[in-house]
Formats: sequence, C-alpha cells, structure tokens
Amino acid sequence: MMRSVLRGLGKGLAAVVALVLLYQLWIFAHVLWWIDHNPTSTAFMEAGLARQQEKNPDAELRHKWVPYDRISIHLKRAVVAAEDARFIEHEGFDVEGIQKAVEKNLKKGKLVAGGSTISQQLAKNLFLSGERSFIRKGQEAVITLMIESTWSKRRILEVYLNVIEWGNGIYGAEAAARRYYRTSAANLDRDQAARMAAMIPNPRWYEHNRGSRTYQRRVAVIKRYMGSAQVPR
Repeated sequence: MMRSVLRGLGKGLAAVVALVLLYQLWIFAHVLWWIDHNPTSTAFMEAGLARQQEKNPDAELRHKWVPYDRISIHLKRAVVAAEDARFIEHEGFDVEGIQKAVEKNLKKGKLVAGGSTISQQLAKNLFLSGERSFIRKGQEAVITLMIESTWSKRRILEVYLNVIEWGNGIYGAEAAARRYYRTSAANLDRDQAARMAAMIPNPRWYEHNRGSRTYQRRVAVIKRYMGSAQVPR
C-alpha cells in the first residue's frame, strides 16, 4: 500500500516538474522570438483590456509600436533615471536595490517593495500578473535571466518603452505622448519626458493626479538626475 502511494506521489511530482519545464521552455521560446520581432501584446496589456471590457465590451487599448530611434533621448534618460540608474551596468539585478527592498519588506513584515530593475519590470509586464508574491518574484527572476542573456540593453529598453502602462488602457511611449502632450514619442522635450517617467510606478492613478505633491516631487528628482543617466545608443 505504502509503495503504491509513494509511486503515485512520484508520478505526480514528475508530472508537475514536466509541466513547469514546459512552461519555462514556452517562455524562453517567446524571449528568443522577440529578439528581433516586436511583441504585439503582453500579460499586462491583456489584463488591462479585460479590466476595461468589464465596463465597456467594445473598449480597445491605445498602443502603437515605435522603433528605438524614434523615441526621444530625453524620455530614455528620464526613464532610466527614474526606474533603474544602473541599467547599463548590471546584468538584470541591482543588488543594492534588492538589499534595500528586503530591509523594507522585513520592516513591514510583508512584500511591499521589490527593488525591480527595468529588466525585471519588463519580464513581469511581458509574462506575469501584477500580484506580489515570492513565487511570482522567483519566476520574474528566471525570465529576467533569459532576457538579459539573449537581448542587448538597447533591445530591453526599446521593448520596455513600447509596452509599459502609462494610464488606463494606454501602453507604450507613443500612445502616452499622444495622450498627454499631443505629440510623438520622438518629439518629447525634457520636461514632458520627466513628467511621463514620473508616472510609471502608478500610471492609472497619476493619469488623473498629476497635480499631487508626490508626483511633483518625483518630476523634480528625475529632472535633477536625467542629464547624467546612461542609456544604450
């Protein structure tokens, strides 16, 4: 009896491991494909569309892909300054940022900060949900390693700027530039770029609260540091 139970457990465990490996292979295949093909949708976009269509079945996302060279250098620098100052230097993980996040999580007694780099944020946007859990962070780390080992920093930033959320139903720099400033992503000036970068942590809230003190402080800090931010050529 015990042998049959153990045998059954072993088969069940093997099946789970096989499914996990297949899922990782499925993700890696997409990562490889997106080295030179642009994603048409992401996990975050699909979740955002579903959220909108709960209220309006005919709702559509605002999103238009633009190549790296047609995105303002000001926006590239502002986003790196705001989200990942060591983007060029690290290999996917900012150790100092992670340490600070761990200290904050321990102090709060729960997962409230992730210390995520641009690469980690991109991994989450492409494949995962917005929930906070240690399992999801583990999967995020695996995907980050896949991306960093196969993509250039230029490609990582290009995809990131084209897929992240910038308001309710607004994804990517081009759609955001059109929504907030009635211009293209290529023509964003320094002030506009800083203001867009300041929205990234909570875009749906900042879309309607750009007069808040928190937002204004973020804009000021980003402006202070974006001039020295290093971005891929």
